[in-house]
Parts: sequence; C-alpha cells; structure tokens
Amino acid sequence: MANDISLGEWLSQAQRSMGGGYFGRASGPGNGYAFGQDFFRKQTYLQVADTFTATYGKKVWDALNNKTVAFNAIKKVDWGPTVGWRLRTDRGPLGSGSTTGGRSRPVTETGALPTIDVSAYTGVYSYPKSIVSTFGVSLKGQAVSALEGGIGNQFAVEQEACSRDHVKEINEELMAGSAYLCSNNIGGNGVVIGGSASTGWGLVKHFKVGDTVSTSGNSDVAATVTSVDSADGHVHATSLIGADGTTIYIKSRAGVTSIDDICMNDSVTTGGDTAGHTLTDVYNLTTRTAGTYAAAAGAAYNAGVGRALSTTLVDTGIQTIRQNGGEPKLIITGLDQYDNFNQLLQAQQRFVDVTDYIVGVGDERTYPGTRAGFQLATYRGIPILPDPDTAISLSTADAELGTNMYILDTDYLEMAVMYPTQYIENRDYFAANALVIRGMFVTMMEMRALRLDVQYKIADLNT
Repeated sequence: MANDISLGEWLSQAQRSMGGGYFGRASGPGNGYAFGQDFFRKQTYLQVADTFTATYGKKVWDALNNKTVAFNAIKKVDWGPTVGWRLRTDRGPLGSGSTTGGRSRPVTETGALPTIDVSAYTGVYSYPKSIVSTFGVSLKGQAVSALEGGIGNQFAVEQEACSRDHVKEINEELMAGSAYLCSNNIGGNGVVIGGSASTGWGLVKHFKVGDTVSTSGNSDVAATVTSVDSADGHVHATSLIGADGTTIYIKSRAGVTSIDDICMNDSVTTGGDTAGHTLTDVYNLTTRTAGTYAAAAGAAYNAGVGRALSTTLVDTGIQTIRQNGGEPKLIITGLDQYDNFNQLLQAQQRFVDVTDYIVGVGDERTYPGTRAGFQLATYRGIPILPDPDTAISLSTADAELGTNMYILDTDYLEMAVMYPTQYIENRDYFAANALVIRGMFVTMMEMRALRLDVQYKIADLNT
C-alpha cells in the first residue's frame, strides 16, 4: 500500500513528535498518532485501593494463651452432701505435761494402763464458688456478620470464645498468687500492686472483685475489693490502707481457692516485707501456724531475694511432704522454671544410640543428624507440668522475679463441682430493653485441699 512505512521510520516519526510536547496526528506518511510528553506526565492508573476491599474470611484465630494445665491436672469430683470435712489433728497426749506418759506408751509387767484420752478433731469447710462468663451481640450485628466480609454466625463465634474464656478464668483463679507488695497508696482506698503501673495485668489479675484482703501488720482488717484496674495496676478495696513495702494479701476468695493460698503459712516474709503479720487465711481457718495441720508443708520464701532453682530446694520440698505423711505426685511451675530445671538436669542426659535422625517440616527435610536438647517429663518419678498462669514472686525492690514452683500431693486435692458448667441463652428483647442476644456460662465449684500440710511451694526464684 502507498501509505505503508517501515517500522523503523514510524518509530523515528513518533520520537520526533513526542519531542514536540503534544499528542495528535503526526505529519508524514501514514498520518500515524504520536505521544507527547504531557500524555506520559499526566496519566494515572487504577490501583488496589481504588477497587479492592480487604476481606478476612470467616475463620477467627485466637491470639491468646488458652492453656489450662492445672485445672486439667486436678481431679474433678461431685460436691457431695456436705460443705466441709474433718481433720484429726492430735493423737492425744504424748507425754508432755502428762504424769501418766500419754495414752500410748510401754506398760511394765504389773504397771497401770495408759490413761484414756481423745484425739483432737477440727472441722474445715468452704462453700461453693460461682464463676460466670457472659457475652452478647446485637441483632443487627448478628444479621450483618452473615454478609460477605463478615465472620458468619457472630453469636456462635462469641459463644465459642466465651466458653474458652470461662475455663481459662477458672485456671487463672486456681493459679492466682495470694500476696503481693504494695508500692504506693493512691488514696481513695486504692493501692498500686507491684513496682509500677507497668506491671498492669501481670499482678492485679490475682485480685478479683469480691475478694477480702488485708495488709501486713493489720491482719484484723478485712477489706473487700471493689475494683481492679488492669491498665495501671490499681486495686481498690473498702477501708484498705497500704503503704510502700507492705503486703496486700488474700484473706478469702470470691472465686476458687488457689493453690498458692493453700501453700502459705503465717509470718511468711514476702518481697522483703518484714512487718509482723499473719498471711493468708483459707477456708474457715483463722490461723496458719507453720508446722501444724493448718499450714502447708512449707512455703519456701527467701525474704524477697531472688535465687536460682536448685535440686536441693526441690528435694527439701519432697522430703518435707513425705515427713508429714504425704507422697508428692505432681510438680507445677511456670515455663521459665521448667526451662531452668531442664538446664539444671541437662548433665544427666546420656546418649546411647547415636543414629542419623531426619525431621520433616512441610515439604522440607533436615540434614541427617542426631536429637539434641533435654526434655524433662518427671523428676524422681514426679510428673512436671508447666502452666503459663503460674504466680510469680516479687523482690525487695518490687521487681518481678520468676514463677513459683508447687510440689503437690494430689491425693488430697480435688475440684469439687456443685453445678457443672451450664449454658444459658436469652433472646428476650423486652427484658433486655434492647435488640440484643445474650449468653452466659456458669459453673459452681471449689478447690478443696483435704490436707494442707502435704502441699509445698518454692518462691523467690529467679526468672
């Protein structure tokens, strides 16, 4: 054709045309179009943000630690027909202050029989505690969540999450610490727990609304916790007076009695608080004299000075429990002490069969090698379980130390259940005076320590 031009000539014309800074018909053969500088300078493109809206899918992944180790490990029993149990706390006179030598003694050939006396019995009781978890969604939220981009059944998602939270709450109560230092009196019956507001939920989570607490040197005062502020570490309670360095401790729980409550006795020095005081009542007991039925087998504190975990500390706890007639069956501690114990006993590891070992990860495989690292399952035949909710200790400077370690005879520990977990749902808009759907989980139970003197705690450990 007459207007046909070569590609090279056309590109040359286009280049000359763009240099002119315009867009339009090019002169010359073919009357082709050319692109000027303004065209390239002013053009825009559709981008992701112009037409695309991010959607996240219906699956909701829980980014929270929901492990409930201690709760899973302790046996569950029916509540039964009573609220308490009896302990025999004395065999009768054993000679001290007795002219006859006690009711159990050797008798000579013609000697008199021992004087008859009675054992001492003490009643211990605790009422069931109610743990409640509630949730709700609006009717509009429930409807809209089913549309594209929603999470599907919003109520069902919240229901599942709340059921996990309910069990987690029980575990947190079970592992709550019983005594922590006050660092500041903020007035209005409020104190700061721990060194500063930065401790936040890490420490105040051990105190619950409805708990009764007292302070060291002021054990007759039973203040009721009215609010707990996780943002700044504040605990408010009626008639609560606390100064820097004094201990705020639990006298009675609104919720489940904790293992830490069980493993305490009188006049323990926590975090360097040297004031004379009685620490931690439990159940209906008003004294926790060390070495008696009312005290734990031991609360091994170090006056708020951190120390390394050692086999000597653990062996002492095991020996003390056995001395009181128990047999340790479970060790519970935090993840930090679990790792410390692993490293402490690493030297005992022995390699017998050394073989090539390959592990698959996805579509990849490791190089041939051997297993390394020491994974501790038991110590002297006692299972060890790490629980992320384990209570910590505080130093004399209000600094956080590591988690505690508990050596337990679980034959005498039980979760007594009055009402198994029940689920209640309400869709009565008139009763709620709002277009909402509500749900609730409720459990009524209590942790019973049938013998306190065969439980042991090691505290003031380094992290």
